[in-house]
Amino acid sequence: MTITAEQLVENYHMSEHPEGGFFVETYRASEFLQEECLPLRFRGERVFSTAIYYLLRGNEYSAFHRIHSDELWHFYYGSSLNIYILDPWGNFELITLGANLSNGEVFQAVVKAGHWFAAHPVNTDHFSFVGCTVAPGFSFEDFEIADPANLSEQFPKYTDMIWKFSKR
Repeated sequence: MTITAEQLVENYHMSEHPEGGFFVETYRASEFLQEECLPLRFRGERVFSTAIYYLLRGNEYSAFHRIHSDELWHFYYGSSLNIYILDPWGNFELITLGANLSNGEVFQAVVKAGHWFAAHPVNTDHFSFVGCTVAPGFSFEDFEIADPANLSEQFPKYTDMIWKFSKR
């Protein structure tokens, strides 16, 4: 039996995500880290960890954004997923989540806190169903969508990629 993107969105009651695609939170820790125990980039307490299911259809992408926490991505089903990462020092990394080990794909990958990143299914005729775990837990207060003009100025070598995977 083939699973469709629509079935996953409906079955898991997924909502549209501001960066693109669909998501549903599957876990939010019940315990908190107090602000004084966190790095200065955090304002207020945060839960220990959060997790989501995340789905991108072949024609969708996760726009360049960054968060204050490390984010662990997990591959579950469908098309392999390219994750495009720009670190604060101007280095670029491409990670492909997926099941094709002989092609260098991985089932899990980390995007470090403060790194700009975007994602897009490798197969544009299919979808990618993945998960993301964030610690300290995700809060939209810690989420920043990139301004493509500003990001291109900071990383001129990657201007085309930045505009391709940005919200306007």
